[in-house]
Amino acid sequence: KEDGLEAPISKFLTDEEKNNIISSLNAKVGDLVFILSGPKQKALPIMGNLRLEMAKRLDLKVNLTEDELIWITKFPLFEWDDETQRFYAMHHPFTSPLYEDVKYLESEPAKVHARAYDLVMNGNEIAGGSMRIFNSELQAKMFAALGISVEEAKEKFGFLMNAFQYGAPPHGGIAFGLDRMVMLFTEENSIRDLIAFPKTTSGLSLMDEAPSKVSEEQLRELHIKLRK
Repeated sequence: KEDGLEAPISKFLTDEEKNNIISSLNAKVGDLVFILSGPKQKALPIMGNLRLEMAKRLDLKVNLTEDELIWITKFPLFEWDDETQRFYAMHHPFTSPLYEDVKYLESEPAKVHARAYDLVMNGNEIAGGSMRIFNSELQAKMFAALGISVEEAKEKFGFLMNAFQYGAPPHGGIAFGLDRMVMLFTEENSIRDLIAFPKTTSGLSLMDEAPSKVSEEQLRELHIKLRK
């Protein structure tokens, strides 16, 4: 409005905060400003989806004549779960942290970033990967930050920790989603149109009729028992 920001949230904001919102967004009279409050990891995806939906409803034109590529880096290494009150690995417990963040592993895990990377083309992820932990000392710190005891780590990952003792080389990788890239190249809207044998919504593969029943003989060969 002419006299400034009008919203239910206004009563919680000072005049300076209201003016900062208006000036930072270069908002004019009649403009609509969306404000969302909440945990960053939940709020950002919601605002991102809202942004795309509003662009669609307002028929905002996007320049599709040039491809835009960007590397996404510095992912959080951990994510906090309110229900269990503990940290979990954002990707998996073998992703290497940024070396400059290792000092926060024991004291402030939320500050640690991963040596992970995604390649995004025109808003779509087309590749992703990471560098891996390759020494037992750092891997032990990672397990400890995740609440995995020394005994549990030895029982589940002892083979890996032992292998590190012999000098594993630095290693990592990246994988491209070729079907998603073809979808972008052909300007299709669904990845299902580019998959040779897409599964149904219930997870069935009509081409080879999977999943299907396994014979008792096959189960015996693999020493597997089914419990009903």
